[in-house]
Amino acid sequence: MTKQLSFSKFENEIMPDFRDRINRAESAEDVKKFFAYATNELLNNVFAGKVALEYGDISLDPAAGGTQHFKVTERLLDLKEFSEVWNNSDLRHVTGRLAQTAANRCKHMERHPEKTNAKIRM
Repeated sequence: MTKQLSFSKFENEIMPDFRDRINRAESAEDVKKFFAYATNELLNNVFAGKVALEYGDISLDPAAGGTQHFKVTERLLDLKEFSEVWNNSDLRHVTGRLAQTAANRCKHMERHPEKTNAKIRM
């Protein structure tokens, strides 16, 4: 039996600020930007400098079908340190939950553009 690592502790640390930021977002691009920041913070907590991260290594794709609303760069997947943790932990699921929250916010903004426009005018 293989050992399963869990990173939900890190998810719980970043989730309140992440939700606050996406709720104040003025556009879908803001939501995508906040998702990139949150996943970067998550990965920095998980890997503690062992993996060189770049902005956008994990990006939001709210239009993607199914449950995975994010994309991971090939560069990151090719890193041995990253892929071992990615494949043997709940990191993929934690990222998926962040992406689902952000994708839901993007969809809400598309359905109610008047609320977004009201935020911009204030």
